[in-house]
Amino acid sequence: MEEIYELQADICKIFANAKRMEIINILKDGEASANELIERTGSSKANLSQHMAALRAKGVILTRREGVNMYYSIANPKIIQACNLMKEVLAEQIQEKGRIVSIHTGTLNEAKNHKVMILGSDE
Repeated sequence: MEEIYELQADICKIFANAKRMEIINILKDGEASANELIERTGSSKANLSQHMAALRAKGVILTRREGVNMYYSIANPKIIQACNLMKEVLAEQIQEKGRIVSIHTGTLNEAKNHKVMILGSDE
């Protein structure tokens, strides 16, 4: 059972890169060529190649060659589901943090207003 945790930790390392997450997000809509990925991500050819090699080595993407062009796609649709689920969790966390900050800011503003009113009544 410990082996699955090692594998999970290993694949999570691959996802711990914003550029790779951007690439996965692009590929969620279907296959894309290396040139398209370079254009859409703003990566150099060498940089994209490194990211794709890492993703391919962990079985995240599949490659297909057509002439001189390389095409990439997601190996398993569950990868997209996992990424989407994590995005939902993060969006909820951001929303909750915003709500907490809003409540906290509101409380501070109320305290400041109350203090001003108290100070104003003493004068």
